[in-house]
Amino acid sequence: MSRYDYIIAGAGAAGLSLLIRMIDSGKFQNNKILVIDRAPKTINDRTWCYWEQGDGFFEDIVYHKWEKLFFYSNTFSSPLKINPYRYKMIRGIDFYNWCFEKIGQQINIDIRFGDCRFQNDSNGKLKIYIDDDEILVNDAVVFNSISNNKESKKNTVDLLQHFKGWIIETEDAVFDTDAATLMDFRVSQNLGTTFVYVMPLTSNKALVEYTLFTEAILRKEQYEIALKDYILNFLKISNYNIIEEEFGIIPMTNAQFPFYKNGMYHIGKTGGQTKASTGYTFQFIQKQSQQIINCLIANKPLQQLNGIKSRFNFYDGVLLQLLREKKLGDGAIFTRLFQKNKASKIFKFLDNETSVMEEARLMVSLQIPPFFKAALNQLF
Repeated sequence: MSRYDYIIAGAGAAGLSLLIRMIDSGKFQNNKILVIDRAPKTINDRTWCYWEQGDGFFEDIVYHKWEKLFFYSNTFSSPLKINPYRYKMIRGIDFYNWCFEKIGQQINIDIRFGDCRFQNDSNGKLKIYIDDDEILVNDAVVFNSISNNKESKKNTVDLLQHFKGWIIETEDAVFDTDAATLMDFRVSQNLGTTFVYVMPLTSNKALVEYTLFTEAILRKEQYEIALKDYILNFLKISNYNIIEEEFGIIPMTNAQFPFYKNGMYHIGKTGGQTKASTGYTFQFIQKQSQQIINCLIANKPLQQLNGIKSRFNFYDGVLLQLLREKKLGDGAIFTRLFQKNKASKIFKFLDNETSVMEEARLMVSLQIPPFFKAALNQLF
């Protein structure tokens, strides 16, 4: 059995983002690294969309970017002022191929595929198995993005963000490739907070995604009926082909996610890097990955890394409570946010990068009594 310095369990966004940064730094060439995942990445199983200022670490594989975004609801519709941000999309298959091409050039990195499980012996020592074969852990630093690491608390709120998306292709040029729909709340809200987003890829091709924040997922046909209805009645398109489909479920919770537990450092979704109130994950993974690399290079203890500031967890808990109680009919809180504030300010807030004063201005702009009631419930 090989002896490893680092073990990365999970070759998704979190594991690969961390590993590629290790490679890019040039500081880990003398370290033996093992990557574990269930199976090779051979399909486009997901799409990541995010906002970002300037060029990012993965700029070479950005599939499309938009300079203009639109927001729609029954009471307010408008283009959004997003400068200096741009909205970007990365396809999963492009991300995997790009990463594994770089990994394949490194002689110090091994890749193992199979079912991975973790176990702590009677002394608390971590053991890792792949298809029942034990991996020699010894003093390796282990990063995990596979196993569940959630710890519920008294006021934990759990919801699901679930979505069905189609990439449709039309005969005629009907889409503006520079403009995307970030949120459209004009669809039925009977099942809970629901919106659609539209990401044009070419003048005759776009991703149309039907998204809900609820406690349970729908039947397959419910998503499809909603997509057909939106494409026909809002996009005014009756003749199109579905060339790709995607379906996803993102847990939304204000539960706690310890960074270090059971002999492993937890990263990505299992490390609490999913924004509880929106489901956005990709950019939080990038921040955490870079922080980890900086610590490792500086030979500083990883335990010193700061988690998400408590006040942002508080804000997320408030919004989740309102979503669960269905007191935000037709996306009222999102409508008021985008109606009263520049989108760039909201993006900064959702990135957990605002000051207390900036956050106070955003809160005042809401002026929604249920928001303040939920805030008191979360606080006390």
